Amino acid sequence: MDTNKNLYTIIYSTVLVVLVAVILAMAAYLLKDAQQRNISIETKQLVLRAVHLGEDATQLEADKAGYIEGEYAKYITDTTISEGGESLPLYICRIDSVQKYYIVPLHGAGLWGPIWGYIALKGDINTVYGAVFDHKGETPGLGAEIATPQFQAQFADKQIFDGDNFVSIGVIKGGAEKGNTHQVDAISGGTITSKALESMVKTCVGKYLEFFKSLKEDASQKLLLQSDSSAIASPITDSTAVSATAAEEVTSKK
Repeated sequence: MDTNKNLYTIIYSTVLVVLVAVILAMAAYLLKDAQQRNISIETKQLVLRAVHLGEDATQLEADKAGYIEGEYAKYITDTTISEGGESLPLYICRIDSVQKYYIVPLHGAGLWGPIWGYIALKGDINTVYGAVFDHKGETPGLGAEIATPQFQAQFADKQIFDGDNFVSIGVIKGGAEKGNTHQVDAISGGTITSKALESMVKTCVGKYLEFFKSLKEDASQKLLLQSDSSAIASPITDSTAVSATAAEEVTSKK
């Protein structure tokens, strides 16, 4: 075939494109399991970091994945809840028989691409225990700062409710008000990403409000039952004391 003709160029280009496509498809197929496992490990690490666990994995060279999976299996339970006909993922962390945290996954859109993260609430379903965020293509030194420990640490001990009203957490340009439990500082020069993160937290956590409301009601009922039990126990104790006194009087008369 004459290599100077257009037909040769077309055939050569077509064969080359098909060959490269086949190679890439085979590579994607062969690496699919490894890719899925890496995604799973990254997700588990972020969930653990939201409750301040698994952080030592960043310094591990050998079997980092094994460490993460072991910590995850030890502390985290995966579950789903149904809200408005939608199935929502939820992670429950039990560090011991007393401490229990609810971890909500977050997904949103930043300035240049998707942003995501996890926020962990304490047992009061109001106070933030920890938060972790990540991104795909935010600007280094600006929007990308959402992935830094310094930014994420601001969320600890903030509250998503003001009384019974869900207010979420504001990411405030120019700095949060001193003592405000519902605000954190925005990123200097990263206003768009900061507001996108604020919207992400409010939207994603807001989907779980009915579930959180039911948890609060259950907790209130338990406290009420405990209070009623204490009130019932007191008269019994008093009557026992009265009976003992009466018995002493009868004995002395004899």
